[in-house]
Amino acid sequence: MPCRDYLPRAHYITRPLSAEEAAFPLAYVMVLHKDFDTFERLFRAVYMPHNVYCVHVDAKADPEFHSAVQLLLSCFPNAFLASRMVPVVYGGISRLQADLNCLRDLVASEVPWKYVINTCGQDFPLKTNKEIVQHLKGFKGKNITPGVLPPAHAVGRTKFVHREYIAKGTGRSFVQRTKILKTSPPHQLTIYFGTAYVALTREFVNFVLTDQRAIDLLQWSKDTYSPDEHFWVTLNRIPGVPGSMPNASWTGNLRAVKWIDMEDKHGGCHGHYVHGICIYGNGDLKWLMDSPCLFANKFELNTYPLTIECLELRLRERTLNQSETAIQPSWYF
Repeated sequence: MPCRDYLPRAHYITRPLSAEEAAFPLAYVMVLHKDFDTFERLFRAVYMPHNVYCVHVDAKADPEFHSAVQLLLSCFPNAFLASRMVPVVYGGISRLQADLNCLRDLVASEVPWKYVINTCGQDFPLKTNKEIVQHLKGFKGKNITPGVLPPAHAVGRTKFVHREYIAKGTGRSFVQRTKILKTSPPHQLTIYFGTAYVALTREFVNFVLTDQRAIDLLQWSKDTYSPDEHFWVTLNRIPGVPGSMPNASWTGNLRAVKWIDMEDKHGGCHGHYVHGICIYGNGDLKWLMDSPCLFANKFELNTYPLTIECLELRLRERTLNQSETAIQPSWYF
Protein backbone atom coordinates (compact mmCIF):
# COMPACT_ATOMS: atom_id res chain seq x y z
CA MET A 1 0.00 0.00 0.00
CA PRO A 2 1.47 3.44 -0.91
CA CYS A 3 2.32 5.70 2.05
CA ARG A 4 -0.30 8.31 1.09
CA ASP A 5 -3.00 5.63 1.56
CA TYR A 6 -1.40 3.94 4.56
CA LEU A 7 -1.12 7.07 6.78
CA PRO A 8 -4.84 8.00 6.85
CA ARG A 9 -5.96 4.36 6.87
CA ALA A 10 -3.72 3.63 9.88
CA HIS A 11 -4.90 6.87 11.60
CA TYR A 12 -1.48 8.52 12.00
CA ILE A 13 -1.49 12.05 13.43
CA THR A 14 0.12 14.27 10.80
CA ARG A 15 0.31 17.68 12.53
CA PRO A 16 1.55 18.86 15.95
CA LEU A 17 -1.46 19.16 18.26
CA SER A 18 -0.30 22.21 20.24
CA ALA A 19 2.30 24.99 20.17
CA GLU A 20 3.72 23.64 23.45
CA GLU A 21 4.42 20.23 21.89
CA ALA A 22 5.81 21.70 18.65
CA ALA A 23 8.26 23.77 20.71
CA PHE A 24 9.44 20.72 22.68
CA PRO A 25 10.26 17.96 20.18
CA LEU A 26 11.25 14.56 21.54
CA ALA A 27 13.61 11.92 20.16
CA TYR A 28 12.96 8.19 20.50
CA VAL A 29 15.31 5.23 20.41
CA MET A 30 13.38 2.02 19.63
CA VAL A 31 15.25 -1.29 19.93
CA LEU A 32 13.45 -4.25 18.33
CA HIS A 33 13.94 -7.91 17.53
CA LYS A 34 10.48 -9.40 16.85
CA ASP A 35 6.71 -8.83 16.83
CA PHE A 36 6.19 -6.34 14.02
CA ASP A 37 2.50 -5.84 14.84
CA THR A 38 3.22 -4.88 18.46
CA PHE A 39 5.91 -2.44 17.29
CA GLU A 40 3.58 -0.88 14.73
CA ARG A 41 1.07 -0.09 17.50
CA LEU A 42 3.81 1.39 19.71
CA PHE A 43 5.18 3.48 16.85
CA ARG A 44 1.76 4.87 15.93
CA ALA A 45 1.01 5.64 19.59
CA VAL A 46 4.17 7.74 20.08
CA TYR A 47 4.36 9.17 16.56
CA MET A 48 4.21 12.94 16.12
CA PRO A 49 5.41 14.69 12.96
CA HIS A 50 7.73 17.10 14.81
CA ASN A 51 9.49 14.38 16.88
CA VAL A 52 12.30 12.14 15.56
CA TYR A 53 12.61 8.33 15.76
CA CYS A 54 15.64 6.05 15.43
CA VAL A 55 14.88 2.33 15.19
CA HIS A 56 17.53 -0.33 15.84
CA VAL A 57 16.64 -3.81 14.57
CA ASP A 58 18.64 -6.69 16.06
CA ALA A 59 21.05 -7.85 13.33
CA LYS A 60 20.00 -11.47 14.17
CA ALA A 61 16.33 -10.67 13.50
CA ASP A 62 14.37 -12.39 10.77
CA PRO A 63 15.01 -10.69 7.36
CA GLU A 64 11.23 -10.40 6.79
CA PHE A 65 10.87 -8.53 10.09
CA HIS A 66 13.72 -6.22 9.10
CA SER A 67 12.08 -5.48 5.73
CA ALA A 68 8.68 -4.81 7.31
CA VAL A 69 10.20 -2.27 9.72
CA GLN A 70 12.14 -0.62 6.90
CA LEU A 71 9.02 -0.36 4.74
CA LEU A 72 7.01 1.23 7.58
CA LEU A 73 9.71 3.80 8.35
CA SER A 74 10.04 4.76 4.68
CA CYS A 75 6.66 6.54 5.02
CA PHE A 76 8.03 9.01 7.57
CA PRO A 77 10.68 11.71 6.93
CA ASN A 78 11.41 11.89 10.69
CA ALA A 79 11.94 8.15 11.32
CA PHE A 80 14.86 5.99 10.24
CA LEU A 81 16.81 2.80 10.88
CA ALA A 82 20.03 3.10 12.90
CA SER A 83 23.05 3.52 10.62
CA ARG A 84 24.78 0.65 12.46
CA MET A 85 22.89 -2.38 13.72
CA VAL A 86 24.45 -5.06 15.92
CA PRO A 87 23.35 -8.56 17.01
CA VAL A 88 21.78 -7.97 20.45
CA VAL A 89 22.34 -10.39 23.34
CA TYR A 90 19.99 -10.14 26.34
CA GLY A 91 22.03 -8.82 29.30
CA GLY A 92 25.08 -8.05 27.16
CA ILE A 93 26.97 -4.92 26.10
CA SER A 94 25.32 -5.16 22.66
CA ARG A 95 21.99 -4.04 24.18
CA LEU A 96 23.62 -0.80 25.34
CA GLN A 97 25.50 -0.47 22.04
CA ALA A 98 22.18 -0.53 20.16
CA ASP A 99 20.99 2.50 22.17
CA LEU A 100 24.31 4.30 21.66
CA ASN A 101 24.25 3.70 17.89
CA CYS A 102 20.85 5.39 17.70
CA LEU A 103 21.92 8.22 20.00
CA ARG A 104 24.86 8.97 17.72
CA ASP A 105 22.45 9.20 14.77
CA LEU A 106 19.96 11.36 16.72
CA VAL A 107 22.61 13.87 17.81
CA ALA A 108 23.29 14.41 14.09
CA SER A 109 19.57 15.02 13.40
CA GLU A 110 18.39 18.50 12.46
CA VAL A 111 15.31 18.11 14.66
CA PRO A 112 16.03 20.29 17.74
CA TRP A 113 14.89 17.63 20.21
CA LYS A 114 15.01 18.37 23.95
CA TYR A 115 14.93 14.87 25.46
CA VAL A 116 15.47 11.38 24.13
CA ILE A 117 13.51 8.41 25.50
CA ASN A 118 14.68 4.85 24.85
CA THR A 119 12.08 2.13 24.32
CA CYS A 120 11.88 -1.50 23.25
CA GLY A 121 9.39 -3.07 20.85
CA GLN A 122 7.17 -4.36 23.68
CA ASP A 123 6.65 -1.00 25.38
CA PHE A 124 3.47 1.04 25.14
CA PRO A 125 2.81 4.64 26.25
CA LEU A 126 0.37 5.32 29.07
CA LYS A 127 0.48 9.10 28.55
CA THR A 128 -0.16 11.37 25.57
CA ASN A 129 2.67 13.24 23.84
CA LYS A 130 1.55 16.43 25.59
CA GLU A 131 1.58 14.73 29.01
CA ILE A 132 5.05 13.27 28.31
CA VAL A 133 6.33 16.75 27.35
CA GLN A 134 4.87 18.31 30.51
CA HIS A 135 6.33 15.54 32.68
CA LEU A 136 9.80 16.04 31.20
CA LYS A 137 9.60 19.83 31.45
CA GLY A 138 9.04 19.38 35.19
CA PHE A 139 12.61 18.03 35.46
CA LYS A 140 14.01 21.36 34.22
CA GLY A 141 16.80 19.99 32.06
CA LYS A 142 17.80 17.13 34.39
CA ASN A 143 18.30 13.60 33.06
CA ILE A 144 15.98 10.92 34.40
CA THR A 145 18.01 7.79 35.21
CA PRO A 146 16.27 6.03 38.12
CA GLY A 147 18.65 4.01 40.31
CA VAL A 148 20.48 3.48 43.60
CA LEU A 149 23.69 1.92 44.93
CA PRO A 150 23.79 -1.74 43.78
CA PRO A 151 21.69 -4.12 45.92
CA ALA A 152 23.34 -7.44 46.91
CA HIS A 153 21.96 -9.38 43.92
CA ALA A 154 23.49 -6.91 41.44
CA VAL A 155 27.03 -6.61 42.82
CA GLY A 156 28.36 -9.60 40.86
CA ARG A 157 27.32 -8.01 37.57
CA THR A 158 30.25 -5.59 37.68
CA LYS A 159 32.54 -7.58 39.99
CA PHE A 160 33.17 -10.48 37.58
CA VAL A 161 34.03 -10.63 33.89
CA HIS A 162 31.08 -11.71 31.71
CA ARG A 163 31.13 -12.88 28.09
CA GLU A 164 28.51 -12.70 25.33
CA TYR A 165 27.91 -15.86 23.28
CA ILE A 166 25.92 -16.32 20.10
CA ALA A 167 25.57 -20.02 19.18
CA LYS A 168 26.33 -20.69 15.52
CA GLY A 169 23.42 -22.10 13.55
CA THR A 170 20.77 -21.79 16.28
CA GLY A 171 21.12 -18.02 16.82
CA ARG A 172 20.67 -18.66 20.58
CA SER A 173 22.53 -16.06 22.59
CA PHE A 174 23.41 -15.58 26.25
CA VAL A 175 25.82 -13.91 28.65
CA GLN A 176 27.99 -16.10 30.86
CA ARG A 177 29.72 -15.13 34.08
CA THR A 178 33.37 -16.17 34.52
CA LYS A 179 35.36 -16.44 37.74
CA ILE A 180 37.69 -13.64 36.61
CA LEU A 181 37.52 -10.53 38.79
CA LYS A 182 37.13 -7.17 37.06
CA THR A 183 39.49 -4.24 37.56
CA SER A 184 38.11 -1.29 39.50
CA PRO A 185 36.02 1.23 37.52
CA PRO A 186 37.84 4.03 35.62
CA HIS A 187 38.21 7.57 37.05
CA GLN A 188 37.33 6.23 40.53
CA LEU A 189 33.67 6.24 39.52
CA THR A 190 31.12 4.85 41.96
CA ILE A 191 28.99 2.31 40.09
CA TYR A 192 25.24 2.70 40.59
CA PHE A 193 22.49 0.26 39.63
CA GLY A 194 19.29 1.33 37.93
CA THR A 195 16.93 1.00 35.05
CA ALA A 196 17.96 0.58 31.42
CA TYR A 197 15.14 2.95 30.43
CA VAL A 198 15.98 6.62 30.72
CA ALA A 199 15.13 10.12 29.49
CA LEU A 200 18.23 12.13 28.57
CA THR A 201 18.88 15.70 27.45
CA ARG A 202 20.71 16.38 24.22
CA GLU A 203 23.62 17.97 26.12
CA PHE A 204 24.01 14.84 28.25
CA VAL A 205 23.98 12.61 25.16
CA ASN A 206 26.78 14.73 23.67
CA PHE A 207 28.70 14.26 26.93
CA VAL A 208 28.15 10.47 26.82
CA LEU A 209 29.46 10.24 23.25
CA THR A 210 32.51 12.51 23.64
CA ASP A 211 33.68 12.77 27.29
CA GLN A 212 36.64 10.56 28.23
CA ARG A 213 34.99 9.40 31.47
CA ALA A 214 31.98 8.12 29.55
CA ILE A 215 34.13 6.51 26.83
CA ASP A 216 36.28 4.78 29.46
CA LEU A 217 33.24 3.61 31.45
CA LEU A 218 31.77 2.12 28.28
CA GLN A 219 35.02 0.28 27.57
CA TRP A 220 35.17 -1.00 31.17
CA SER A 221 31.50 -2.10 30.97
CA LYS A 222 31.97 -4.29 27.89
CA ASP A 223 32.41 -7.47 29.94
CA THR A 224 29.87 -6.73 32.69
CA TYR A 225 26.32 -8.11 32.94
CA SER A 226 23.48 -5.84 31.73
CA PRO A 227 25.69 -2.72 31.48
CA ASP A 228 22.71 -0.58 30.45
CA GLU A 229 21.53 -0.96 34.05
CA HIS A 230 24.60 0.81 35.44
CA PHE A 231 25.95 2.95 32.57
CA TRP A 232 23.37 5.78 32.46
CA VAL A 233 22.75 6.03 36.17
CA THR A 234 26.49 6.05 37.00
CA LEU A 235 27.29 8.86 34.55
CA ASN A 236 24.26 10.90 35.62
CA ARG A 237 25.54 10.87 39.23
CA ILE A 238 28.76 12.73 38.33
CA PRO A 239 28.47 16.31 39.66
CA GLY A 240 28.82 18.96 36.97
CA VAL A 241 27.81 16.73 34.07
CA PRO A 242 25.04 18.33 31.90
CA GLY A 243 21.70 17.71 33.62
CA SER A 244 23.23 15.43 36.26
CA MET A 245 21.31 14.31 39.36
CA PRO A 246 23.95 13.32 41.94
CA ASN A 247 21.24 12.45 44.50
CA ALA A 248 18.79 10.65 42.23
CA SER A 249 16.77 7.66 43.42
CA TRP A 250 14.13 5.42 41.83
CA THR A 251 11.84 8.37 41.11
CA GLY A 252 11.07 9.48 37.57
CA ASN A 253 7.97 7.44 36.67
CA LEU A 254 9.31 6.37 33.28
CA ARG A 255 8.20 2.70 33.28
CA ALA A 256 5.42 0.69 34.82
CA VAL A 257 6.69 -2.88 35.18
CA LYS A 258 5.26 -5.77 37.19
CA TRP A 259 8.21 -7.83 38.47
CA ILE A 260 7.45 -11.34 39.67
CA ASP A 261 9.19 -10.74 43.03
CA MET A 262 7.11 -7.62 43.80
CA GLU A 263 3.62 -9.11 43.69
CA ASP A 264 2.88 -7.84 47.20
CA LYS A 265 3.16 -4.30 45.75
CA HIS A 266 1.35 -4.68 42.39
CA GLY A 267 -1.14 -7.46 43.17
CA GLY A 268 -0.04 -9.98 40.57
CA CYS A 269 0.10 -10.42 36.79
CA HIS A 270 -3.09 -11.14 34.82
CA GLY A 271 -1.17 -12.25 31.73
CA HIS A 272 2.00 -14.33 32.23
CA TYR A 273 5.62 -13.78 33.27
CA VAL A 274 8.64 -13.89 30.93
CA HIS A 275 12.13 -13.34 32.46
CA GLY A 276 10.29 -12.38 35.67
CA ILE A 277 8.40 -9.51 33.94
CA CYS A 278 4.63 -9.50 33.42
CA ILE A 279 3.28 -9.60 29.86
CA TYR A 280 0.08 -7.68 30.56
CA GLY A 281 -3.36 -9.26 30.23
CA ASN A 282 -6.78 -7.56 30.30
CA GLY A 283 -6.95 -7.85 34.09
CA ASP A 284 -3.94 -5.50 34.32
CA LEU A 285 -5.75 -2.62 32.55
CA LYS A 286 -7.01 -0.86 35.68
CA TRP A 287 -3.53 -0.96 37.25
CA LEU A 288 -2.02 0.40 34.01
CA MET A 289 -4.58 3.17 33.66
CA ASP A 290 -4.00 4.26 37.27
CA SER A 291 -0.21 4.30 36.84
CA PRO A 292 1.60 7.68 36.90
CA CYS A 293 4.29 6.25 34.56
CA LEU A 294 4.88 7.44 30.99
CA PHE A 295 5.26 3.91 29.54
CA ALA A 296 4.56 0.33 30.52
CA ASN A 297 6.48 -2.83 29.67
CA LYS A 298 5.71 -5.53 28.34
CA PHE A 299 2.98 -6.20 25.83
CA GLU A 300 2.28 -8.91 23.24
CA LEU A 301 -0.38 -7.99 20.70
CA ASN A 302 -0.75 -11.59 19.46
CA THR A 303 -1.31 -13.01 22.96
CA TYR A 304 -3.41 -10.27 24.59
CA PRO A 305 -4.71 -8.04 21.76
CA LEU A 306 -7.46 -6.38 23.83
CA THR A 307 -4.98 -5.06 26.39
CA ILE A 308 -3.17 -2.94 23.81
CA GLU A 309 -6.37 -2.05 21.95
CA CYS A 310 -8.05 -0.71 25.10
CA LEU A 311 -4.99 1.36 26.05
CA GLU A 312 -4.61 2.58 22.48
CA LEU A 313 -8.23 3.68 22.20
CA ARG A 314 -8.13 5.49 25.53
CA LEU A 315 -4.81 7.17 24.70
CA ARG A 316 -6.02 8.40 21.30
CA GLU A 317 -9.23 9.76 22.83
CA ARG A 318 -7.23 11.73 25.42
CA THR A 319 -4.75 12.90 22.78
CA LEU A 320 -7.49 14.33 20.57
CA ASN A 321 -9.36 15.85 23.54
CA GLN A 322 -6.17 17.75 24.44
CA SER A 323 -5.60 18.94 20.88
CA GLU A 324 -5.45 22.67 20.09
CA THR A 325 -5.30 21.92 16.35
CA ALA A 326 -8.29 21.22 14.08
CA ILE A 327 -8.68 17.43 14.15
CA GLN A 328 -8.71 15.52 10.87
CA PRO A 329 -11.37 12.78 10.64
CA SER A 330 -8.72 10.12 9.87
CA TRP A 331 -7.10 10.70 13.30
CA TYR A 332 -10.08 9.04 15.00
CA PHE A 333 -9.93 5.26 15.34
